[in-house]
Amino acid sequence: MGLVEAWGGNPIGWFLANLIEAFFNFFYAILNPGLWLTWVPSINGAMETEQKEALMRFIYYGASVEFFFVILVMFFVLTIVGLFKNAVLWGVVRGLEIFANTVGRVAAWAGLLMVLQQIVIIFMQRVFAVSEISIGFGITLTKDVSWWSEELKFYNAIIVTLCAMYTFVQGGHVRVDLVYSAVSYRTKRVIDMFGSLVFMASTSLIIWLYGWFFMWRHLVVPNPSASDTLERLLTKARALRWNVETIGFSPNGFNAYFMFKVLLVIFTAMVFLQAIAFFYRSFLEWREGEASEGKYLDKDKMGDETAELVNEIH
Repeated sequence: MGLVEAWGGNPIGWFLANLIEAFFNFFYAILNPGLWLTWVPSINGAMETEQKEALMRFIYYGASVEFFFVILVMFFVLTIVGLFKNAVLWGVVRGLEIFANTVGRVAAWAGLLMVLQQIVIIFMQRVFAVSEISIGFGITLTKDVSWWSEELKFYNAIIVTLCAMYTFVQGGHVRVDLVYSAVSYRTKRVIDMFGSLVFMASTSLIIWLYGWFFMWRHLVVPNPSASDTLERLLTKARALRWNVETIGFSPNGFNAYFMFKVLLVIFTAMVFLQAIAFFYRSFLEWREGEASEGKYLDKDKMGDETAELVNEIH
């Protein structure tokens, strides 16, 4: 649209221009998915020129100013609507908390897999003294014992990244409380709103800016850079090809370390979404009063009254 170039001479003009252009950018992206999604069917395969350019657009806009303002506008619009209709914001809170809980509850099973696999590794090494382990039905995956041993790190990473927001929703993270417990109910909600935006949301945005390009530098070449303009990335697209990282720390060790970068990006997105959910929950609880505290909150039941009481205290 050119508004940023026309109004961008001062910070206020730049900000307002980007807000206005965000509406156009959002609908333009939705109505023209081929410009940035045609590469999807060719993941880790050969790509045509148009697919290469689409992938470069996807990489560029994934951590761009334009994308940030689209998210910001969506937040503003949703908040304004929610000021007149609490049910809308409660729907957002419930949806995002269900998402965090579901992902976390599924990912938590990686802990059991990690324990079972470690037992198998020790048993096969100490009892049968084998150098390789095969797992599978029909399609068998055969890898060196060191590969299976190093893969345990991946299970641990799954638990840390995908269960973090589930733990947050459940109130399981350790808190360092200096003033929170001594202030009034409404003051607590204000502190929660402030913390969700200033600490959770802003930190996740910073990690995203670094993590997004960090991930793609281990998936494609030529390596995209955060400092590259869209025009430069489209120029690089001529030589673009998949180069998925498959280098392990040891000759026969786990060689899918690119998955750790993918998990970092997913984790960051989940932290940001939960920051929005927590802001809205805190705002609604502040607005509706103490009767709404914990409203619609889906917390796990431990089956032990003492354990649940301890969990509530912490």
